[in-house]
Amino acid sequence: MSATTTPDLAAPRSPQIRKKGVNLEKVGWVYMRVSGVLLVVLIFGHLFTNLMVGDGIHALDWGFVAGKLANPFWQWWDILMLWLALIHGANGMRTIVNDYVTGEKVRKTLVWAVFVAAGLLIVLGTLVVFAFDPCNGVTSDSVFWEACQAL
Repeated sequence: MSATTTPDLAAPRSPQIRKKGVNLEKVGWVYMRVSGVLLVVLIFGHLFTNLMVGDGIHALDWGFVAGKLANPFWQWWDILMLWLALIHGANGMRTIVNDYVTGEKVRKTLVWAVFVAAGLLIVLGTLVVFAFDPCNGVTSDSVFWEACQAL
């Protein structure tokens, strides 16, 4: 049988030496707070303009979306919302993985997979917003033919 010793809690602790450089955990913590506040503003602004202004929810159709995505203001609004939300979510998933996954290799693999997935979605979403062409593939028998001819 071996005796276990407990640490002396009354003993003075040696001062912790802080590593020089950027504290990434602190940067992530601050990012979550700032992006959370910005996302609340962006999301409620998005919902308000889409659901309450003008004809409200009855105006939501292909033409409404095409008109919004043709406006640079709304393109950048949507891009900012997309980027902030995906990075915010990926950072939250990274925190959960770091808290609950004990194996070093598994944890690194999962964190890597989360950031690759977020990066892929950011790239694809950005391409959709900036490369969106509502008239791409519209033929003369389409209901959008006249609208696209007017452009």
